[in-house]
Amino acid sequence: MTIRIGIMGYGNLGRGIETAIANNKDMKLVAVFTRRNPNSIQLLTPTIPVVSASTVLEWKDKIDVLVLAGGSATDLPFQTPTYAEHFNVIDTFDTHKNIPMHLTTVDKIAKENHHLAIISIGWDPGVFSLFRLLGNVFLPKGNDYTFWGKGVSQGHSDAIRRIPGVKDAKQYTCPIQKALESVRNGKSPVLTTREKHTRECFVVLKENADAAQIEKQIKNMPNYFDEYETTVHFISQEEFNKNHQGLAHGGFVFRTGTTGINKQHHQIMELQLTLDSNPEFTAHVAIAYARALMKLNKEGVTGCKTIFDIAPSYLSPVSKEELIKDLL
Repeated sequence: MTIRIGIMGYGNLGRGIETAIANNKDMKLVAVFTRRNPNSIQLLTPTIPVVSASTVLEWKDKIDVLVLAGGSATDLPFQTPTYAEHFNVIDTFDTHKNIPMHLTTVDKIAKENHHLAIISIGWDPGVFSLFRLLGNVFLPKGNDYTFWGKGVSQGHSDAIRRIPGVKDAKQYTCPIQKALESVRNGKSPVLTTREKHTRECFVVLKENADAAQIEKQIKNMPNYFDEYETTVHFISQEEFNKNHQGLAHGGFVFRTGTTGINKQHHQIMELQLTLDSNPEFTAHVAIAYARALMKLNKEGVTGCKTIFDIAPSYLSPVSKEELIKDLL
């Protein structure tokens, strides 16, 4: 069976989804939907139609899963419940504190319309979330640690670019190596936000912009930089274009704990991701869960699910028997 995929949005994640579909033989890209002028967008696979987002309902019978490539701040809280009324959907909603509310909203609409949605799919939330769950159940007496980077934070970079006087910007989240190694060595430290990560910003200014004032705004920005040791570098557009075009990211998840009646044995679990392209890896995770969605939907499952609800075998294009034979 070929799974027919539609992509809603064609930014970095949308392009990543396009490449992920090309790397999965049981997937077929049907159309890309955009709020921009469709004629202004050139796909990597030029035979695929690019059409206006306003026409998406005309494609209901041609799409098995609509993958939503919008942003978590303003797009997905509206798009996911809206499109779950008409399609099976996958999203990458990553505002951790708002996931429970998002889940409740989408679940109601999807169930009412006999569709299935899987939300917050990616690497964090997503793969890292699953590893944290495994760590907690395997080592019930222990501590969780998550370190992100070194990598580009797209949301934080966008926040800097919105400051008046900023022409362009990239922000990198960097784990503090001393803290990371302390966890890896089993010391189970108590760490504050400032003790785990630093933030490094590379900023191109508009003409006559006040660098000192902009640096102050960045460092004191609530919810983004005020809790971190933040370094701001002002650079030329030429240097920015040469050295800061990538979207690399990654990170580490640890569960440290003890086992035994008297807690005499120390145990450490660690997962590391090193990603050349954050959006492309996120997209490949999303596409695997699109496959799982189709399997579950055929079983009559509706509503809204997360990565915690999906059996790993549903992600694979091969049979359960082959998985057991080759991987178990």
